[in-house]
Amino acid sequence: MKSLAATLVAGAAMALSIGTAQAQISDDVVKLGVLTDMSSLYSDATGKGSLTAVQMAVADFGGKVKGKPIVVLSGDHQNKPDVGVNIVRNWIDNDKMDALFDVPTSSVALALSTLMTEKNKIFMNSGAGSSDLTGKACSPTFVHYTYDTYALSNVAGKAMVKRGEDTWFFITADYAFGQALERDAADVVKANGGKVLGDVRHPLNSSDFSSFLLQAQASKSKVVALANAGGDTTNALKQAAEFGLMKGGQKMIALLQQITDSHSLGLKQAQGLILTDGFYWDMNDETRAFSKKFMDKVGHMPTMIQAGLYSATMHYLQAIDATGTDDTAKVLAQMKKTPINDFFAKNGHIREDGRMVHDMYLFEVKKPSESKGEWDLYKLLATVPGDEAFRPMDKGGCPFVGKK
Repeated sequence: MKSLAATLVAGAAMALSIGTAQAQISDDVVKLGVLTDMSSLYSDATGKGSLTAVQMAVADFGGKVKGKPIVVLSGDHQNKPDVGVNIVRNWIDNDKMDALFDVPTSSVALALSTLMTEKNKIFMNSGAGSSDLTGKACSPTFVHYTYDTYALSNVAGKAMVKRGEDTWFFITADYAFGQALERDAADVVKANGGKVLGDVRHPLNSSDFSSFLLQAQASKSKVVALANAGGDTTNALKQAAEFGLMKGGQKMIALLQQITDSHSLGLKQAQGLILTDGFYWDMNDETRAFSKKFMDKVGHMPTMIQAGLYSATMHYLQAIDATGTDDTAKVLAQMKKTPINDFFAKNGHIREDGRMVHDMYLFEVKKPSESKGEWDLYKLLATVPGDEAFRPMDKGGCPFVGKK
């Protein structure tokens, strides 16, 4: 009888333990929100491809974590902070979203970082660039996964100034991302002995860059730096060619240029451009395998934002699997202590301030004669270790760093 009683007690304890473990997944489902630009100037670099990257990761993970289904929500923030905040607030309050992914457009991401902190929810950002997101505006629940304005500026800016291209003029998108990108790039130029001769600001999603380009041309700077992204970058570069800036001896640098932008421009116009990127499809067998699967679904090679989202989703789900819970604090702690080793990053790691540190790459766009195919666009100039590419944590001004 004692043996039977002991068995019953043990069985009850095991059942209670299993029930407790299962209850660690809130609402018996893990819900991921993908908020992106589905319809405007960043839709190629993010948009449908961002959603597909997260969905691919969920499918490859098996569609469940700890036996609980994984659901993906999606929305278009239209590059408007108020729209983004309203969508995400509804996802949290009514749909019980556990974590937010992507969110290009830094003004939207900055507003949502505040909301996600208030709601104690994890924000895995791949699309926004402002380095303030892990600096003065940092959040304990925010992870900046793929790139930022500091790394973009630091890698390409330093290389160009060292080559003697040491006078710069900025054409800048007039919102949080563009302003941060110009600031970080100007700091790099000055720190390496260069000079900034001037700058001009343009509205987001501009179609006519003629007056801005004429001011850049009149400055006689050696470098005209585009502190913008997406359609703004491609429009500015196309019009710069029409105005003859490059023929006149000025170098153009797109401080953020995605592979979709380079493809849209074409090698004839983009050849010789120097750019920083966090991912390129043709680096090795792993990057080629992922990129082929992605292209089969979306129709173009993945941008660094989209490749980073797949990696970020996997890292988040692996942390839930390891801890047995979707509790924000426990999942964040697990993600920060676990190195990231996949096709996107080798020995990547998430710092206390939320910055995911990984290698960045300096590329030059190939000449048409050098390309062997439609997406064979870049040649690698340098691999910059993450600790050199990204801003040191003690220089960012994140208020909670070192305050534990």
